[in-house]
Amino acid sequence: MASKASLILSFLLLFSTCLARHQQQQQKQQQLPQNQCQIGRIDALEPYDRIQAEAGVTEFWNADEKQFQCAGVEFLRHRIQPGGLLLPSYVNAPLLSFIEKGRGVHGVILPGCPETYEYSQEQQFSGQSERRGQKFEGLQDRHQKVRNLNQGDVVAIPAGTAHWIYNDGETELVAVVFFDTQNSANQLDQNHRRFFLAGNPQGQSEQQQGQRQPRRQQGQSQQEQPYRNAGNIFNGFDVEFLAEAFNVDRETAEKLQGQRDQRGHIVNVEQDLQIIRPPQTRQQQEREQQGGRQGGRSNGFEETICSLKLSENIDNPTHADFVNPQAGRISNLNSFKFPVLRQLQLSAERGELHPNAIQAPHWTLNAHSLVYITDGTLRIQIVNNAGESVFDDELREGQVVVIPQNFAVIKRAGQQGSRWISFKTNDNAMIANLAGRVSAIRSMPVDVVANAYQLSRNDAQKLKFSQQESLLLSPSSYSRSQGRASA
Repeated sequence: MASKASLILSFLLLFSTCLARHQQQQQKQQQLPQNQCQIGRIDALEPYDRIQAEAGVTEFWNADEKQFQCAGVEFLRHRIQPGGLLLPSYVNAPLLSFIEKGRGVHGVILPGCPETYEYSQEQQFSGQSERRGQKFEGLQDRHQKVRNLNQGDVVAIPAGTAHWIYNDGETELVAVVFFDTQNSANQLDQNHRRFFLAGNPQGQSEQQQGQRQPRRQQGQSQQEQPYRNAGNIFNGFDVEFLAEAFNVDRETAEKLQGQRDQRGHIVNVEQDLQIIRPPQTRQQQEREQQGGRQGGRSNGFEETICSLKLSENIDNPTHADFVNPQAGRISNLNSFKFPVLRQLQLSAERGELHPNAIQAPHWTLNAHSLVYITDGTLRIQIVNNAGESVFDDELREGQVVVIPQNFAVIKRAGQQGSRWISFKTNDNAMIANLAGRVSAIRSMPVDVVANAYQLSRNDAQKLKFSQQESLLLSPSSYSRSQGRASA
């Protein structure tokens, strides 16, 4: 009897989960304006604006671009100098961040979760208290879990969740950030809005706005800049209320508001940031062990909110899903490997192609894709439902292009090869190949192929079976000779 009740409960839970996801997808479609994806031309995009702060800079891609509007996404890049702290803030949409270069530490403040990291030795905190002329006998610092960041990490942050990043390395930390503004978790508007918990970002941006105007292409509208209009949320509260809420004096409450702070949104930490965190080697071991234990069997239910795994390294070659030693490799990070992505309804793909190698023509069944080039050059062709080429160009390092859902695409690396990161608007994005093994053409009967393309049966068989590779195609003798000629 108990087992039957448990089975019924499991079915009800599965049904409610599927229903909730279906409703999320419907809501996302309802938010999309009509004809927003009727795109006749797609362009390779670079940052159109930047905001300089004391210890770094943030570069923005124009969210008014039609390809961004079609996908309902936004994109930016942080460059944090050594010793720089990206001030705590939260946004109205879920985000994925990719650590392109450098290393650091980040914290994600999950509401209601305990501060499980604490100092075991009293003197580590008491010395600082005495310097401030205060005495907190027996008080030790404690805070929520912090995580090490390394090159190749993908960080997932739910909508409305406060977070911060600190560069504890010796080189610049570069992090690109992808926002899904049409996600059902965003109930404001289709703009990425950032709410800062510290500093005075608006004051810094106002100084720069007087010096120079952001670059805009002809015909582009004035976009609401999320950092030029962002402010410290404490600034809107009455000082007396803050002093009473935090049980501090008025001077401290005024510093919370940061009205005189002109450092911007990335500030310099004068001395090393004193935080509690596990050694790097131990965390790496834990990450590998967790990955091995889950191994695709995880359904996410064993993770509580407070123990959510929020980062995963996508650069590890051993985690690749598709490998061709002559062509390259592709690693997918979806909700089966990284359960928090189920909540965010997002996923990521890391691709690498050797010189002149090709990713077979394909389309994505259930997601828009934003492609960001991290190394080399990548020739991309994109075709819409009318059979028209909407993009045929070579992307360089630091450029972005959006591939709308179901638009067909083919990629070929340049002479130096190419690496990219793609962000997708579905937690289990699926592609369908057009050429090679396990492709649409290969799966059709020969007579269907022959009649569809007006081929003889012999030629139809050649079309089906000549390409023996699957997703990643090694460069042909023709492409290699073309490459040598152009060089």
